[in-house]
Parts: sequence; C-alpha cells; structure tokens
Amino acid sequence: MQRRDFLNTLAASAGLMIPLGRGAWAATSATAGDKATGRKLIVIMLRGAVDGLNVVAPVADANYARLRPTIALARPGEDGGALNLDGYFGLHPALAPLLPLWEQKKLAFVHASGSPDATRSHFDAQDYMESATPGVKSTQDGWMNRLVAALPGATTPTRALSIGPTMPRILSGRAVAVNLANGAAGTKANVLDRPAVSKAFDQLYAGNERFGAAYQQGQDAHREVMDAAAGKMVGGGMGGGGMSTEMQAANGGAPLPNGFPDDAARLAALMRNDPNIQLAFVALGGWDTHASQGAARGQLANRLQPLGQGLAVLAQRLGPLFDDTTIVVMSEFGRTARENGNGGTDHGHGNVMWVLGGGVAGGKVLGDWRGVGDADLNEGRDLPVTTDFRNVLAAVAERHLRLSDKQLVQVFPSLPRMSGKLDLLRS
Repeated sequence: MQRRDFLNTLAASAGLMIPLGRGAWAATSATAGDKATGRKLIVIMLRGAVDGLNVVAPVADANYARLRPTIALARPGEDGGALNLDGYFGLHPALAPLLPLWEQKKLAFVHASGSPDATRSHFDAQDYMESATPGVKSTQDGWMNRLVAALPGATTPTRALSIGPTMPRILSGRAVAVNLANGAAGTKANVLDRPAVSKAFDQLYAGNERFGAAYQQGQDAHREVMDAAAGKMVGGGMGGGGMSTEMQAANGGAPLPNGFPDDAARLAALMRNDPNIQLAFVALGGWDTHASQGAARGQLANRLQPLGQGLAVLAQRLGPLFDDTTIVVMSEFGRTARENGNGGTDHGHGNVMWVLGGGVAGGKVLGDWRGVGDADLNEGRDLPVTTDFRNVLAAVAERHLRLSDKQLVQVFPSLPRMSGKLDLLRS
C-alpha cells in the first residue's frame, strides 16, 4: 500500500478528514474547555428539497387548497388536518412529536426563506447552501468549517462532527472535522483498535515529521468518539425504500430519515459525553416528491414522521444540554405551490427553515410572508425568497454562538443586509 493510500484509509477509518496534496496540513492539537464549546449548534440538511408548504402549511389561505386539490392539508380539527400553530399556519400532523416544543416556545419557523440564487438544480443549490456563497461555485470550503476557525477557544479534532456516508461539503476546508457512518457501525471498533495493529502503526509514524501529527490526530479523534459512544465522559443504518434515480441523485448519498431517531440518540449521547463536540451536521434524503406526495398520509408523511421523532429524541436525550443547543433544519429550495399532474410537486424556490433550542424565541412563524395568491408567487409558481438563509444562520451565529460582526463576515462572506430584525433567539 502506498503511503498516500494508507493515510486516506486511516482518515476514513478514524473518521478524520485529512487533505493530502501539495497543500497538505495537519490540525494542531489543543484542549477546548467546556466554556468555549458550551454553546452547541446542530444542522440538519434535508437533501432533495422538502415541501415547506406542507410542512408549515398556510391552511387559512383559500389559495392553498385551490392550488393543491389532492395534497393540501385539511384545516385543524378536520380529518387529516394540520396541527394548529397560530390560526393561519398549521404543522404537518406527522410532525406531532414537535408540537410540545412549539408550545414551550422552543421551536420557530422562518417561512419564505432560502437561497437568493435562482437555480433549481439540486446539486448547485445544495452546494450554495453548504458554502454559503450563492451563485459562486469556486468557494473551496463550507461555512461550518469556516465557523470552526472563527469560534473562540482552542480547537480539538472532535469539535465539528458529521454523521453520514462521507465528509459533507459544509464541513470541508482547512479546519479538522470528524465524520462517522450512519447507524451503530459509526461507533464500532475498527482494525486500528486492535492493540497489536495500533502499536505497529504508532511506531511506524512516531518519528514522521510530515504525517505523524495527522496520524495522531486521527487516532485521538477516533478514541475520543469511541469513549463518548461507550458512555465515558471525555476530558473534563438507515432504512431503505424504493426511490427513483432522480431522487437518489437529489439525495447526494444521504440516507432516508428512517433511521434518524437512532442516529439522533447516538448523537445526543456523544455530545453529552464529550464536551469538546460543539458543531454537528446530519444530512437526510428522500424529499424530492415529484409524484404521489400525499397530504396527511403518504410519501411525504412517511419521511416527516421519523424526522420529527428524531428531532424530539435529540431534544430529549440532550437533557439540560438542550438549553445551550440550537438546531437548524434546512433544505436546498422549496417546491411549487401548485401540485403537478402526478400528485406531487416540482422544484421551487422559497422554503421554510426550522430552528429549535432552549434559547430560541419560539412559538412563532417568522419571515416576510406574502401569501400564495397567484400575484404573490415567484414567477407565478413558487414562494419567493424573502429571507436569505444566511441571515438566519448569521442570527444563530451572532446571538447563540456570540460571533462578532468581523467573525460573521469571515463565516458568511457578502452577508446581505436585512431590512428588518429577525427576532429568532432570546438574548
């Protein structure tokens, strides 16, 4: 095995992203104290463009039912009805596990939000939301990776964590990040956990100036995650299902949400047991509902049910840590306001972002909502984007993670100005 191949294999087995090229680097090791990493951020990406108009549905608007004769949610109290939020908007009934968080004012939504870029390409739109540079394809790193560099305190290998098949775009960059596989396999021992093998590789790379530090970082990160998964305090699979080829491509490798409740429980345990973990990312697929979407029941409901259950599990299992955690759920774009001839919806523009957490000023649907009348729609077909997704993320970074204006620009270059104030989090 060539040295480069070995180190790439090591990076995969340890879950550590280690770029190896002319500009190779190895992160420096330091200990992040509880205070520096005490405020947590979890981002859930719904790949495939979830239908925000049926997640938080304008059930009191007659145009909504007119545009969606077979897939619109009924009004609260009716058969298949939405769960009442504020008299105008209703929550999809499959998300009932989240209603207590809404009532506790720990859940808010920002409607008609998203990327200002007009693309309806899954690949491009996901890339823009993960780089936070809409319309710019040349950005080398993801905004969560830049966030790691901007946060105060020393950085450890496990400060940023992803759960999924591969390291996502959003965490790519110079800062170190850990990637774990979905399901229980993500925290199981690997070949480098065998004492004899581990000792041999320790000796092999102990004196290597170029790759020794990278190897040790990978081993340290892996052991830290394994300890946290085993319930030790540190330092101080997904279900299948029939999918079209297009939906599989839209998922970008992300699994369906069927196994998300189990992954959410594991993530909560890791974050409770390892105070160094501050940022986490999970991607879930299956949201490209061009056909047979359904209303209160059906394909979309079958995706939303485990998602809602998993988010509720995450909030519950985090325990007191939930008070210092903000969870953001986002998708690359929304879907058409009018259902298509196949009982589904097509690629749209504006969507709804979800924000959960102990510091969220919840119980509200925020944003510049203009309705779903024909004259209110973007290009006559979908929601306009009236709140840039970067403003939502920046509000979380500023109010929750305490980033300065200078740091915000570092994480979100070309951050647009908002005409009003987004009261998303409490002080």
